[in-house]
Amino acid sequence: MASDHYFSSRPGGEATLRTITVTLAGRELSLATAGGVFSPEHLDTGTRVLLDRAPAPPPSGELLDLGCGWGPIAISLALRSPDATVWAVDVNERALDLVRRNAARLGISNVNAVLPGDVPDGVRFAGIWSNPPIRIGKAELHALLEHWLPRLHDDASAWLVVAKHLGAESLQRWIAEELDLDVVRTAQDKGFRVLGVSAAASAR
Repeated sequence: MASDHYFSSRPGGEATLRTITVTLAGRELSLATAGGVFSPEHLDTGTRVLLDRAPAPPPSGELLDLGCGWGPIAISLALRSPDATVWAVDVNERALDLVRRNAARLGISNVNAVLPGDVPDGVRFAGIWSNPPIRIGKAELHALLEHWLPRLHDDASAWLVVAKHLGAESLQRWIAEELDLDVVRTAQDKGFRVLGVSAAASAR
């Protein structure tokens, strides 16, 4: 059901699989989606902007796709950095199942699709990518970012894509003021802003 909240842990309705064709990491791929996850019918514009406009991921290390949905960011990261470990994190168990299916379909073995609590506490990230779930509400969104952004390595960055009309500028201010991290708008396209967040801000 497309009307299900994609941020529900177990969305209702049948998990009827469908196949869509998308271009990720320069490859045309056929991937599985289903109702009850974010943007099941196509690669959403915000994620496309993030993938096109954020810098290439580092070749190795622990990489995080926060709010992975059916997995376009995680799969792109895994294909572009086969020596990295990609953590695909979501509260939606159907989304995680789709990521696992899609990784297996492509023969990708460096993606861990897990619930947030299943990421070991000691893991720190060489990069974070996210089309964050703005519609969960401001308090929940802030709590999400407060938990994950501080887990960047000191020389690492996070890349967030947010629609301008959904509060990209206010979120940028909040990250800078409340988390004491350096955050800059690195790109804008199709009504979206890409925010680059650096863990090194407080050290400067």
